[in-house]
Amino acid sequence: MKFNLPVILLRGLILLPYNDIRLEFENDESKNILDVASMFHDNKILVVTTTEPLETSVGSDVLPNIGVLATIHDRIDLPNGKVRVILTGEKRIKVREYLNLNHTSEILESIVEEIIFPTYTREEESIIASKIYRELDTFVKSIPHMSNSFLGDLEGVNKLDKLTDLIVPEIPLKWDRLYNYLLEIDPKKRASMLIEDFEIEKKAFKIEKELDSKVEKELNQSQKDFILREKMRLIKEELGDNSLEDELETKIKKIENVAPERIIKRLKKEYLKYSEMQPTSPDATIVKTYMDWLLNLPWTDKVDDIKDFSEVKKSLDSTHSGLDKVKLRILEYLAVLKRTNKMSGSILCLVGPPGVGKTSLAISIANSINRDFIKLSVGGMKDESEIMGHRRTYLGARPGRIISSLAKIDSRNPVFLIDEIDKMKEGIHGDPASSLLEVLDPSQNMHFTDYYLEEEYDLSHVLFVTTANRLEDIPLPLMDRLEIIELSGYTDYEKLDVAKNHLIPNICDSHGLDKDKFKISDEVILHIIRNYTKEAGVRELKRQLEAIARKIVMDLITNNKETEYRITKKNITNYLGNIKYPMIDSNSNQVGVVNGLAYTVYGGEALSIEVNYYEGTGKVVLTGSLGDVMKESAQIALSYIKSNYKKFNIKYEILTKNDIHIHVPEGAIKKDGPSAGIALTTALISALTNKKVSNKIAMTGEITLRGKILPIGGLKEKSIGAIKNNINEVIIPELNKNDLDEIPKEIKNKIKYITVSDYMDVYKIVFKGVKNNEK
Repeated sequence: MKFNLPVILLRGLILLPYNDIRLEFENDESKNILDVASMFHDNKILVVTTTEPLETSVGSDVLPNIGVLATIHDRIDLPNGKVRVILTGEKRIKVREYLNLNHTSEILESIVEEIIFPTYTREEESIIASKIYRELDTFVKSIPHMSNSFLGDLEGVNKLDKLTDLIVPEIPLKWDRLYNYLLEIDPKKRASMLIEDFEIEKKAFKIEKELDSKVEKELNQSQKDFILREKMRLIKEELGDNSLEDELETKIKKIENVAPERIIKRLKKEYLKYSEMQPTSPDATIVKTYMDWLLNLPWTDKVDDIKDFSEVKKSLDSTHSGLDKVKLRILEYLAVLKRTNKMSGSILCLVGPPGVGKTSLAISIANSINRDFIKLSVGGMKDESEIMGHRRTYLGARPGRIISSLAKIDSRNPVFLIDEIDKMKEGIHGDPASSLLEVLDPSQNMHFTDYYLEEEYDLSHVLFVTTANRLEDIPLPLMDRLEIIELSGYTDYEKLDVAKNHLIPNICDSHGLDKDKFKISDEVILHIIRNYTKEAGVRELKRQLEAIARKIVMDLITNNKETEYRITKKNITNYLGNIKYPMIDSNSNQVGVVNGLAYTVYGGEALSIEVNYYEGTGKVVLTGSLGDVMKESAQIALSYIKSNYKKFNIKYEILTKNDIHIHVPEGAIKKDGPSAGIALTTALISALTNKKVSNKIAMTGEITLRGKILPIGGLKEKSIGAIKNNINEVIIPELNKNDLDEIPKEIKNKIKYITVSDYMDVYKIVFKGVKNNEK
């Protein structure tokens, strides 16, 4: 399709698609072009670059047949009469004809049409894009003066058309070569040109480097020494003193007896280099910064820990209620450490929902053994240089966060918490999870080498502790180095104990509130836990108690009167507002509605699974933000029912002549997991046979195509979710029978567990009232 566009001519400048250019106009003709584009062309304009950048006269022989469709934005009319704009290139476009070319009084216009670009398969584009990324990475690392700041703009770009146009302006190319990129409409050919230019630039830099090296070697050593000595003398005379050099010398001597010999040699070498430089030069600053990092690292173990092992247990008990098995495993780990005086075995990994005390437990470990504590959060990290550091050839290079954190303390054997290892991501700058393998492997980390330091640092004395919310999201190679310790969610009474013994005393102390002024009964705390919080841990409970404390303190300050505040169920809304999470207690049993149980990052939840069917063609509709695993569970459940429809007294015509809709309410919340199979199967049978299912019963377990029930995880959390929803019977897999020993008595007293190994057991229990294997 042909259409008309006003034209802006550029001389010596080139605008590529997906890039911006800033221009300033001062003559009326150029301003008129902008006005026409704004009024009649929706701020669209054709940008072309003359083929002869030095040619002042404009003729058809210097105007190309390829231009760039651009958008005008950020127009600013300056007080001096000039107009400043930003043009953003959108795509290449073919120029059919230039209008008003020889009429100096009229603006230059054009007739253009869309270009039919070559198309490639997604796989082919992905392969070429990967090749470009690899070559670009090598190119940037090979050329020290090449900035890598633009790499962030390339993240996630796999389209060759866009990728090549974003990279080309960042490479130091001659004008003619850049102009060839503009005129080339085939993205694949531009990719080949780009890879070719990478090689040319690398070879050119290598030749320059070799020439510089050759010239340097040809200098007479005596002349070089003389020049350097004279430079040092002049610098010292100019400064008048050598305080900075004296300070560096003192620091180097101070660590001579504790740092490895190779580090002392490296420091003296760098110091000699620094003393020959002018202190105000950028290179001197780089060398000085490098020496500071080496000098500030703890090269000796100054902490004598675990003096009295019995005190360690008391310290852990004083900060954390319950968690007996978790604390026992930590004590075993520390006992071996005390006995052997060295790290051995796997790294501890605390896995559990938010708020259950993973981070505070790591802090307690550090306090209990009298060690420094460091925390590093790697959630969302997607650059391996965050762990391994930047090479010193980069502008603004610095060590990775492991070495940077150690430089802030005085000992080399701290407790080092690496938080949220399940939330690391792989990006174009490498995989940080792979970099952590060297850090967390006890057999390798004694030789850890940060890219910035370029020297080995012994991490074997560091007690690493990691945390994660979901076991499934931890990278498998990394999990091989870890010893998993699962922290399950708290029961209501465990939360009550934590609130009474830890939260309330700490909150009163931090808010300047006398505990005698803050009166709250166990019954009211339980009311807050059940109606104002919805998590596995106690973080939200702490926030609610802090909200009460703040209102009490404000009232004391306002009235200037010391009095006692008693919190009751009647006045709790004055402090916390209306109930946030009312307990669900449906009084009616319904057809096609079954209670399932889920283990989320916030703890256990009861999921109401709904099924309905209507006239159709046998299609299955799944809604409720279900993940791939739950969708597969629904398909398995339906296949199992189809293959056994006679056993369930279902007419096969219902399955083939109706569409079935499966829905899990609260569609805004994503749901996934391998434990909804028997609940989905039961909901389908209930809807297809028009039989009601008790709302006081819930079930969890995956089903196979043969009807076998597979084991599940998170039984304690799911049981807590059942209690929250007034469910008193839970069907669980027979293979989880042994897990009942881990369930607290307070939960067992409220829930009757029924174990099953085959779905026909579930069918008999739910639809025929047969109660077997009750526990």
